[in-house]
Amino acid sequence: MATVQQLSTKHVLGIKYLTAEDIRLIFETAESFKEVINRPIKKVPSLRDVTVANLFFENSTRTRISFELAEKRLSADVVNFSASSSSVKKGETLLDTVNNILAMKVDMVVMRHPAPGAHHFLAQHIDANIINAGDGTHEHPTQALLDAFSMQEQVGDLAGKRVVIFGDILHSRVALSNIYCLTKLGAKVRVCGPPTLIPKHIQSLGVEVSHDVWDSLKWCDIANVLRIQLERQDIKYFPSLREYSQYFGINKTLLDSLDKPIVIMHPGPINRGVEISSDVADSDHSIILQQVENGVAVRMAVLYLLAAGR
Repeated sequence: MATVQQLSTKHVLGIKYLTAEDIRLIFETAESFKEVINRPIKKVPSLRDVTVANLFFENSTRTRISFELAEKRLSADVVNFSASSSSVKKGETLLDTVNNILAMKVDMVVMRHPAPGAHHFLAQHIDANIINAGDGTHEHPTQALLDAFSMQEQVGDLAGKRVVIFGDILHSRVALSNIYCLTKLGAKVRVCGPPTLIPKHIQSLGVEVSHDVWDSLKWCDIANVLRIQLERQDIKYFPSLREYSQYFGINKTLLDSLDKPIVIMHPGPINRGVEISSDVADSDHSIILQQVENGVAVRMAVLYLLAAGR
């Protein structure tokens, strides 16, 4: 690659703290890395001699594997840490855990944590670059970046494009990061779901609110469908999954009724037959598998750009 431009920040704690220029730089860099991961030899030495610790205090499959693959494609040394098999279970604090890992000369930390703000706390106490891989119901910045990157591949410049985020907005860190990212890139954003799953005052973020799936599908160019996060729901927000699917699920009949093609996305894991039917998830409208591929390229770009600023 040519001379490396740098992000305006030392960490990626949330889309809220990135500029539109940062986001575009990440996308340009991700395009270059997408070429790399489609070559017969998929590795580059960009992060050789850089050690990255993956700290996952919550279960994750896609995000953890995607980051680990991105790190190995860049030739980084990788340390994986799972809270379920660690001293955290014995009462060790977050800061002690991370300081012990940093004593092993770790340069970058990729962390998922159930507490909103955990990454900000760490950023104030340790010297390593920190990437937020999800904090509670707050943000999931690299998911939003790969979503917007995937959208841009399909429809070009996102300025003026219409995007609807469907589903469990209240409990979704993906939704908040998507809203920040899309509005910074000039897209028009709407959220759609049951009133109980739409946060109060969300309009203050510059988005429209709808409870009408059919109207929202007619309005949008891109539908990003989110999972119903039952594990985060301590009370019932709707009568049943069957009723949710009936009133808010995206199915082939709805898509076939539209007078235009729209792009269908989903960050995964999919509750097939609930928020989205299998024939939609597997249809030509869907770019769900492209999102997975783009996730590796975007995370490579984030790691590379942060390392360049060290």
